[in-house]
Amino acid sequence: MKVAWKQRNSKMCIMCGLDNEYGVRAPFYSMEDGSVATLFSYREQHQSYPGRVHGGLITAMLDEMGLRALWAKEGGEKTYGVTLSLETKYRRPVPYGVPLIGRGKIVFESGNFCTAECVIMDETRKVLAGATVKYIKLTPQQIQAGIDEHEEMCYLIEDGVTDIDLPA
Repeated sequence: MKVAWKQRNSKMCIMCGLDNEYGVRAPFYSMEDGSVATLFSYREQHQSYPGRVHGGLITAMLDEMGLRALWAKEGGEKTYGVTLSLETKYRRPVPYGVPLIGRGKIVFESGNFCTAECVIMDETRKVLAGATVKYIKLTPQQIQAGIDEHEEMCYLIEDGVTDIDLPA
């Protein structure tokens, strides 16, 4: 599937922050069908048991993809929001140190709310974990007074990714 555009990375987000030494530093891509995708790997620092990623970090990635799916659907990083609820289903252990694929899509949207369905897959496209995430849309100022979203979401590093093999 074709990449429509690459989304920005932040400074300190645990999932996309490029200045966060413990973060995943994942890139995110808005896809031609209005979904979001990411190609990433967890590191050993993200483990729970040896060989497995901590469930909280799996859920954090699913949460990150949900709001980014709204950006992909809207065609820009215009709407912000916070998580109202998140239900994660862990299907298989998520390993660190291997390539993983994430995908998220908005499945419901109303004026102030939206719901996303997100998954993390291995290279064979087996679903390792998935989530349904509900958000309330808020302005950056409603989330944190004095925030400058352009200062925080400041990195746009093109990497040449133009296609990602995603299941239908």
